[in-house]
Amino acid sequence: MKTLKQSSKIPWQNKPKLCNDVLWRYSSNPIIDRYDIPSSNSIFNSAVVSFKNGFAGVFRCDNKAVQMNIFAGFSEDGINWEINHHPIKMKAGNTKMIDSDYKYDPRVVFIEDRYWITWCNGYKGPTIGIGYTFDFKEFFQCENAFLPFNRNGVLFPKKINGKYAMLSRPSDNGHTPFGDIYISYSPDMKYWGEHRCVMKATPFEDSAWQCTKIGAGPIPILTNDGWLMIYHGVINTCNGFRYAMGTAILDENKPDVVKYRTQPYLLGPAEHYEMVGDVPNVVFPCAALHDIEQDKLAIYYGAADTVVAMAFGHLSEVINFTKENSL
Repeated sequence: MKTLKQSSKIPWQNKPKLCNDVLWRYSSNPIIDRYDIPSSNSIFNSAVVSFKNGFAGVFRCDNKAVQMNIFAGFSEDGINWEINHHPIKMKAGNTKMIDSDYKYDPRVVFIEDRYWITWCNGYKGPTIGIGYTFDFKEFFQCENAFLPFNRNGVLFPKKINGKYAMLSRPSDNGHTPFGDIYISYSPDMKYWGEHRCVMKATPFEDSAWQCTKIGAGPIPILTNDGWLMIYHGVINTCNGFRYAMGTAILDENKPDVVKYRTQPYLLGPAEHYEMVGDVPNVVFPCAALHDIEQDKLAIYYGAADTVVAMAFGHLSEVINFTKENSL
């Protein structure tokens, strides 16, 4: 199986004997509590990567005034985290304009020589902010990728046909009751274009859990079958939005082409910490670590917009499930 190189030292817990699902939850979830730094009201929807001999991350920490911002953190094992008590302060990258009313839902990926960060950036409404770091201590903010309104900006871990590529979900300025996944390309991480639709929300009768809106989650993983994209899907129920996790496989060289897409979800809100919190009934994947030789996949997800949790699976089983249960 083809995959980009990644550290084999990833968090892992073996599958419970009585579990029949493709993914299983970490038995000590949540791994990060809502009050794990002094100022926080909640810590969720955060990004993690392998870094040096351990791991680094960018975490969404809403404070007790419910101001949204992103914080750096470090871990030796990917489970026990030390998160900085103060938000990331950006320096100017490829722009002098680094305005930001808020920052939330980050993703992180290593491309070529640095770690790139994307997040939902507040600039006259939500859009996709871009920044980079070499050491998770000094950060540089670049031009916003798109006009407002947009969310869920997720970079691919390498250039595609010579260009940077990013998934996103055009939206509105509120609790968006719609949303499809698009891809855009850039020659330089500053100017973005060639926007193409990748995947749309499904008709209710085909797969109701993802019929209201969908959005890209962790950084896509390159496999022999194409790009494995973990995403969230939403249904609008009588109790409000319900977020669950699914997977799709995109063509390696034309990632706007969907080869497979799960009809059933892989993980939905079922545990107390996923069903009860600031926003009930949310499983929102934002990061994934994989070990191709050991066939391991570790997924970080926000639970109930309040805490960070983990789930595990075998990469080969996730791919087979996606292909065998495709719409």
